[in-house]
Amino acid sequence: MNQTLSFVLDPVKLDELAEKYREAYAQAAPFPHIVIDDFLPADALRQVLSEFPGARQIDWNKFNDPAQRKLGSTAESQIGEYTRFLLYQFNSSTFIRFLEKLTGISGLLPDPHFIGGGIHQILRGGFLKIHADFNRHPLLPLDRRLNLLLYLNEDWREEYGGHLELWSRDMSECRARILPVFNRCVIFSTTDYSFHGHPDPLKCPQERTRKSMALYYYSNGRPEEESSPEHGTLFQHRPGESYDLSAVVSPPQPLTAKQIIIKFVPPIVMEAYLSLKRRV
Repeated sequence: MNQTLSFVLDPVKLDELAEKYREAYAQAAPFPHIVIDDFLPADALRQVLSEFPGARQIDWNKFNDPAQRKLGSTAESQIGEYTRFLLYQFNSSTFIRFLEKLTGISGLLPDPHFIGGGIHQILRGGFLKIHADFNRHPLLPLDRRLNLLLYLNEDWREEYGGHLELWSRDMSECRARILPVFNRCVIFSTTDYSFHGHPDPLKCPQERTRKSMALYYYSNGRPEEESSPEHGTLFQHRPGESYDLSAVVSPPQPLTAKQIIIKFVPPIVMEAYLSLKRRV
């Protein structure tokens, strides 16, 4: 990297956060979760924000169907150095120990492929309907247990929307609405009934986007009462809502040959290719 790394995760601070929030996490409704503001040093996170790619700067995975309109990328060669460093720290032993103490889930494992995670971006008018996530890793024999979302949106206003909504198990009501403001971290347990999403079209100015980082954590097995056959994303209708579920692409898909190539192409080569592509 061209500059000295500004920070590394502090295990003492993380331990204090886990101790402070683990009871609230376990008791949260409609399912175990926690919202932690000012999660990281702000200057360090601004370095990540400064290199966040625009909607046309990299080869984003594009989702555009009745249930979702968003961009995502797990291609490390297309993600900036500070962002990659932070993602790697979130997959570290230090951070896993924090998550285990916070959530009470032992034996957690990170995903080195960041499948379904990485960096996400939603443009004005975009959305992600209410859903429960896929329950098994598509490449590894592991059960999905936790989601972590970290928001990168400075000066984000209530009227822009983009709230993360957490819905009851019977889909009768929204139990929590979380504005995606800068340096806000949301962690929650994932089961077949942890219904969540950003269901209403984004109303931010045209030049702004809803930016976030996402990481998912797994275990080898899960409690019997949470077990179910392997499935993809389970999209849900809100009361009074209707859209064609048969037309929805249910992520994650196994990595395509193109995505595999992107993950291993040197960044300088990929940047030259994308620059040439934009000119053409």
